[in-house]
Amino acid sequence: MASWALPSPTTVVPTLSPSIDRPRSWNVAFVHSLGSNSSSPFVSSVSNSSVRSSWFRATRVRFAAADDGWCPSSTSGLPAVDEAREAVVEILQEFGASQEDSICIAANSPCYVEMLVGNVQELDELGLWGSWNNEIVEENVDMSRLSFRKKVYYMAKSKGDKGVLPYLESIGVKLSSALLISRYLSSERLPQLINKVNFVRGILFPSSINEALIGRNARRMMMYLSIPADEDVQSTLSFFEKMEARHGGLTGISTILLLFPPIIFRDMEKEIKPKLCAFSKGLEEKYIAKMLMKYPWILSTCIQENYQRILAFFNEKKVPESSVDLAVRSWPHILGCSAIKMKSMVEQFNEFGINKKMLVPIITSSPQLLLKKPKELQEVVSFMEEIGFDSKTIGKILCRCPEIFASSVDNTLRKKVSFLADFGISRDCLRRVVRKYPELLLLDTDNTLLPRMSFLMSVGLSKREVCSMICRFSPILGYSIEMVLKPKLDFLLRTMKKPLKEIVEYPRYFSYSLDKKIKPRFWVTQSRKLECSLKDMLSKNNDEFAQEYMGIGRLLVVPSVPPKDGS
Repeated sequence: MASWALPSPTTVVPTLSPSIDRPRSWNVAFVHSLGSNSSSPFVSSVSNSSVRSSWFRATRVRFAAADDGWCPSSTSGLPAVDEAREAVVEILQEFGASQEDSICIAANSPCYVEMLVGNVQELDELGLWGSWNNEIVEENVDMSRLSFRKKVYYMAKSKGDKGVLPYLESIGVKLSSALLISRYLSSERLPQLINKVNFVRGILFPSSINEALIGRNARRMMMYLSIPADEDVQSTLSFFEKMEARHGGLTGISTILLLFPPIIFRDMEKEIKPKLCAFSKGLEEKYIAKMLMKYPWILSTCIQENYQRILAFFNEKKVPESSVDLAVRSWPHILGCSAIKMKSMVEQFNEFGINKKMLVPIITSSPQLLLKKPKELQEVVSFMEEIGFDSKTIGKILCRCPEIFASSVDNTLRKKVSFLADFGISRDCLRRVVRKYPELLLLDTDNTLLPRMSFLMSVGLSKREVCSMICRFSPILGYSIEMVLKPKLDFLLRTMKKPLKEIVEYPRYFSYSLDKKIKPRFWVTQSRKLECSLKDMLSKNNDEFAQEYMGIGRLLVVPSVPPKDGS
């Protein structure tokens, strides 16, 4: 494997013109594939400057302007820039890129192109071509007398990046970052680099996957690494500091290059694919892609070795390997967590009565809990104790809804409790509400809780009655308005002709299936002209209901449609 250690500070890199080197944030994308025949728009319009200008402008795709409002588009229509792009296309083809790739790269690397334009214009204005002595220029060639396009051609060639710099910008890497990363790729030929990036792109970004999900993982990867890093990962950590990847703002394949640069130097068939297979074990390709997006470090040796230690740790705890793989699939960051750290968290779980059998659903549904620091878990436990729960109840809540213990106390849990208290839920009722339905602590206040409460009040219930319903049966806050609350309420009022006070007294009514239980039992009581409360009608099991309302010992079939007259 090629070495890619950080270069020494004395390494000479291409410089930006003072007029071009300004803070900016570019996100660019590849445009549609272009034909390679003689009728290509580029080939047919080389001699026409206006056509060249409009075609290149149409080809370039931009998604964000510079942070300070400045962007190269202010000069994108000038012939000088168009000629510069043509020069870049020419030199990219010399370095082995196809005509189609060269055109796309030139069209999607505006900062690089305008850097070259700025360099050439600066030398033109100052008349310094005589002192610009470069080995790539033929002897006795007067640079000042060459065409602008030729000057840009030689300027690009003098940078020494062999086409890598504009290519990196064209796939979304900021030019400032591309200047640094291109130094690591000095031994890579442009065609091979394009092929490798396309290979990784094909694995990571099928059409169903959103590239924008990747950028948020850089900080998380570093935050949760608790095992000794190998050379690749250690160099990547240093690389993060250089590239400022931890601050986000990166998307797509460019992020993968920054999150794990060694991928560029690996042999795809001999190194990358076998390591992917070590984690795949029958997984669908889309799951492997998602894991790579979230955690490209799975390709590093130290992470692969730690995976075996994690399996051994959970095997000791009698957690099936299939459950561990499910946890890794959903939260691959645990691959960077040491077994010692995991052990300390599991020991904390034991304090709340969590045995080995109960550990499995916790690990599979909320593997991120294993990455928490003991004090972070203790903060949630202390919050639960504030509400009034003992350790046994806290353990039950942990088993039922472990996601709560991975949540922020101040930003999530305390806000939900305050919202319920402000609505009118008393402190004594609050303990019952959370114990019966702890999942409500994870529901969105504005988009879920408040709309459901508002719906109940919109049908004629008072806030006090809604509070009473929540205290009696808190899972009511988890039911969809359109799928559950509204249709069941319509049947209650329009068909059953019952008053609203019935659901205030028995809100559990909303928990029963409308078609399988509510309607069949109502038709039975109606056909026998029997009056009964919702609780009496629905709370009994089938045998009890049959004995009391149908006069038989066992209920085999309950009609799901209204009985015919006289039946």
